[in-house]
Parts: sequence; structure tokens; C-alpha cells
Amino acid sequence: MLRRIFLAAVLAGAAAFGVFWWLTAPPIISAATAPAYTPNLANGLTTFNAGGCSSCHAVPGQPDRLRLGGGLAIPSPFGTFYAPNISPDPADGIGRWTEAKFVGAVTKGISPAGAHYFPAFPYTSYQHAKVEDVRDLFAYLKTLTPVSGKVRDHDVPFPFNVRRNIGIWKLLFMDGKPFMPDVARPASWNRGAYLVNSLGHCAECHSPRNFLGGIIAAQRFAGGPNPEGEGWVPNITQKELGEWSEKDIAHFLETGAMPDGDSAGGSMVRVIKNTSQLSPEDRAAIAQYIKSLPPVAGPPRPMRTSAP
Repeated sequence: MLRRIFLAAVLAGAAAFGVFWWLTAPPIISAATAPAYTPNLANGLTTFNAGGCSSCHAVPGQPDRLRLGGGLAIPSPFGTFYAPNISPDPADGIGRWTEAKFVGAVTKGISPAGAHYFPAFPYTSYQHAKVEDVRDLFAYLKTLTPVSGKVRDHDVPFPFNVRRNIGIWKLLFMDGKPFMPDVARPASWNRGAYLVNSLGHCAECHSPRNFLGGIIAAQRFAGGPNPEGEGWVPNITQKELGEWSEKDIAHFLETGAMPDGDSAGGSMVRVIKNTSQLSPEDRAAIAQYIKSLPPVAGPPRPMRTSAP
């Protein structure tokens, strides 16, 4: 009897492991040649700035935002991640990547070796980007100066360091759907919606997250604890920005200056360096979309304790 129970337990365990292995398997990135395409480097630059690539991947502590040797530490509740080298260096960067591998990395979170990337890389937003934009971005990155130097490994403890588990996380928090414009809205609003929800990945910081690190959909854009561990990320729905005009928002994206005379701080300073490079039309489109967000209450801020 005990032998039968043991055998049944072994078979059940093997079956469960088989299901886990199947569910968590990274998708295979096809090596098939994509349709012929002439890259638009100007759009690649726009995509680069809209995606905030230099905010994370520029070498820390130096002024050139186009030296994409990586190394920035990104703290989180699950450990500290280090932004990789995405310069065209053939040994340490993406110089030997194919376009297909790059598109798979950005939109599916799959490394060239076929492993899951950690979602500190905001592919949950980038999945909605147009493939043409990602192809243009790849072509633009290849024009930049190669930067040598390998970035250190992430400092992520067990069990969060098991990349296979990210397959389950992706099933929970990625839908794989492209951005779909709202035909009832003007083209400028749809452009803003696209930039905010895909390349700009604004919700990745401006939304509270659950215990698994997934965005709480009902409070999207409603602010919350800084994912990097210090401070509070503001609510950017009309709950908090009701008194801001579209012009105020666009001006903030260009200069970092707020209507009350204050200015952007923290990691938003790096973001402004990118959005300030966008066209006035794109900043206005982002502002139009953000201004249209309905008011949503975010999580309560912790009470400040006065110093003894």
C-alpha cells in the first residue's frame, strides 16, 4: 500500500514538474528573415528617447547619455538589478545580436540565449510597441559608439533568481497584445496613448504593484511606493493632476518645471532628459493622453513620523 502511495506521489510530482516546465518555457524566437525593411534612423532616435533607453543604460557618473555601457543599479523588493550594456560593442554589448533577437528581447523579454529576462526590463510595456519602431531602434543603436565592459551579475536572492519562474509571471502579467488605437479618439490622443503605454512605459513606475511585482490594474497610473525603494511616485491621473493643463504637462516633460514652481526630482530627472528630446508634437500628445486619464485613488501614503 505504501509503495503504491509513494509511486503515485512520484508520478504526480513528475506530472506537475512537466506542466511547470511546459508553462515556463521561453518562446522560441524565429531566426526567419523578417520582410525587407529600410530602417528610419530618425524614428529610431525618437524611439530611443521615448523609450528612455539612456535613463537606465547610460554608464553612470559620466555626462554622455549615448555611452550605453550599462551598470546602473536598480534596487527593487526582489533584489538589485544592473542595467546591461546595450552599446554596439561586439563582445560586451549587442554588436553581435541579430535584429530578430533584439525584437524578441524588447517585446517578449527573451535573451538571445533563450532565457527569460527579469521584468526589471519593462518589456511588459514594450510588448505593445510597433515592430517597425523596435527595428528602427535597433538600427539607431548600431550607429552609436561601442562601449566595452561587462556589467556585473544581478544581486537577486533565491527563489527570485530562478529565471524559469518568470514564465509563470509572464502568463499572469503579459497579454502579448499590440497597441490598438481608439477610433473614437483623435490621432494625437492615440499617439500619446501609444507613447505612454508602450515605449514610455509610464505605468511601470507610476502604478502600485502586488506582492508578485505585477501592476495592480485597477490603480494603473495612480502612484505608489517607489519601486527603487525610496520615496513615493506620484499619481498622474486627474486625481492628482486635475489642476494641471495639457500645456503644464507638456512643459514639465520639456523642462521638468512644475506649475507651482517646483521641479522634477529623483529618477524623473533622467526621464526629462529623454522627453525633452522629443518633438513638441509628441510631448503635446503625451500631455493630451495623460490629461484624459480619469481620477483614480492610489494606495495611501505612509504617515510621516516626526523626528524625536
